[in-house]
Amino acid sequence: MELRHLRYFTVLAEELHFGRAARRLSISQPPLSVAIRQLEESVGARLFERNSKAVRLTPAGDALRLSAQTLLRQAEEAALEARDVSKGSAGRLRIGFVGAMLYRGLPQALTAFQAAHPAVRVSLSELNSGQQITELLHDRMDVGFVHTSRMPEELEQVLLLSEPFMVCMPASHRLARRRTVGLASLRDQPFVLFSREASPDYHERILSICAGAGFRPEVRHEVRHWLSVVSLVSQGMGVALVPSALQHAALRGAVFRPLEEEVAGSDAYCVWRSGPDNAVVQNFLRLVQKAVQA
Repeated sequence: MELRHLRYFTVLAEELHFGRAARRLSISQPPLSVAIRQLEESVGARLFERNSKAVRLTPAGDALRLSAQTLLRQAEEAALEARDVSKGSAGRLRIGFVGAMLYRGLPQALTAFQAAHPAVRVSLSELNSGQQITELLHDRMDVGFVHTSRMPEELEQVLLLSEPFMVCMPASHRLARRRTVGLASLRDQPFVLFSREASPDYHERILSICAGAGFRPEVRHEVRHWLSVVSLVSQGMGVALVPSALQHAALRGAVFRPLEEEVAGSDAYCVWRSGPDNAVVQNFLRLVQKAVQA
């Protein structure tokens, strides 16, 4: 049974006249008769009663008519969906992100993307950089936003932004009234740090920045999310070096000050699987880069 046979059948079922049905189908009557006979042989039942005066559906033909219309509609919808997916206007998009991306334009990019592509199903997962790379490699995620440039060869990446680190401290801290803060003044301060397990790159970056200023920070608390870092600082549990985007978290009790020294910045990368271009992913990447750079 072919879709062509079903299409011929439904037109003939509507017209109940071989001549009119053939004209609608832009074919001659003999191919239509052959197709109907082939369909009847495939089904194993007569679908039409026909003589020189009339064509009528048999009970079997009447039963097949509704099912055939449903199958043809589903086939058309499947073809439309396939075309939309190929253009990036339909499908699914599974996104992983580190928490700081919530303050770097990701929500704005998602809003713009969903408005432009309402048929794309978007799902979000907050994961650390290592977890995102694993999910991408196992094809359980389509796009990731990470803090590391060390990528397996199966993945592609683009640098989205590089921003400075800032000192995050309790509002009651003795250094909070300064316009800028030198690293040396943090030498004896308790630190809240992103854990090595959650993000080894960030952990080592902050230790390296402090080492460049001649000291190793006294790490009192290690957490797995940037908002947890800022939250602990806001409650007087220590100080931290955080990406400047975190100042937009607006947690009461925490203040942010620029460093006096120039140090290596905080980098955010967008990463996805190598291979044939995924139009949904490419459309999203273009919007993300606009939102982040705005």
